[in-house]
Amino acid sequence: MRNFITVEDAGDLNEAYEKAEYVKKHPFADQKLGKNKTMLLVFFNSSLRTRLSTQKAALNLGMNAIVLDINQNSWKLETERGVVMDGDKSEHIMEAIPVMGQYCDIIGVRSFSGLKDKKFDYAETILNQFVELSGRPVVSMEAATRHPLQSFADYITIEEYKKKIRPKVVLTWAPHPRPLPQAVSNSFVEWMKKADYDFVITHPKGYELDPRFTEGCHIEYDQKKAFEGADFIYAKNWSAFSDPNYGKVISTDKSWTVNSEKMELTDDAYFMHCLPVRRNMIVSDEVIESRNSIVIAEAGNRVVSAQTALREILMGL
Repeated sequence: MRNFITVEDAGDLNEAYEKAEYVKKHPFADQKLGKNKTMLLVFFNSSLRTRLSTQKAALNLGMNAIVLDINQNSWKLETERGVVMDGDKSEHIMEAIPVMGQYCDIIGVRSFSGLKDKKFDYAETILNQFVELSGRPVVSMEAATRHPLQSFADYITIEEYKKKIRPKVVLTWAPHPRPLPQAVSNSFVEWMKKADYDFVITHPKGYELDPRFTEGCHIEYDQKKAFEGADFIYAKNWSAFSDPNYGKVISTDKSWTVNSEKMELTDDAYFMHCLPVRRNMIVSDEVIESRNSIVIAEAGNRVVSAQTALREILMGL
């Protein structure tokens, strides 16, 4: 593995899960792989789980870990080519990235979509600049269109908790007061399709995701119908993808909040969410605090997913 950006980088998912199981059972067994190597974690956006879990994964593998918060501990970076840099941005990303590559062996990048320019976002402009200019393997710690470390952790969690070979997994939109990227949802769809689960997406009309991700998926606009017989409910908000509403909140309908009444329609389903979660918007207190809520175990697997990916990259260096 050179980079970890999409589900395809993980290869065969059964093999990826076996590798994750090994990492979970033997978290410190491969410290020789990372000895005298450095990972640089570059954050353009805020983080809690991603920063802590990826840094922990690097340390478990014997690596040094440097964290760079672009917004607080760096010059402001210009990302567009051809601009006259006469404003508050002092350095261009085309010089900054190769410099970062001089100081590390692997780079992790977290850069959300701006939700203003769909073409810029869905071209993965910033992430691809790191791939092209750094000269180092790149791990996406959430980009404009995908969040592979989260989705790998989600997949690991479902494999650990599933009660049947092919469980029914439902991705449900839920309301949120602010516009959020589609990255987690896109990525979850990508991984669930490759896992070949009985997978259903449910959301209000107008919240269709990029069809390049959802092609072939069962999309159900009746949330309660989608929940029937489900084994896992994955709740997530995302803003509109389709023009002219790209990046906008077009509904905060709280009838889509996941509550106990809806969970009773499932086959005693587990509740999942990537966190942080807005209680009583995305999910009710009762559901997220229930015995079937596995959000903490899911978050714990973020270390496992990151360490598994980093281990594969290190083995190729």
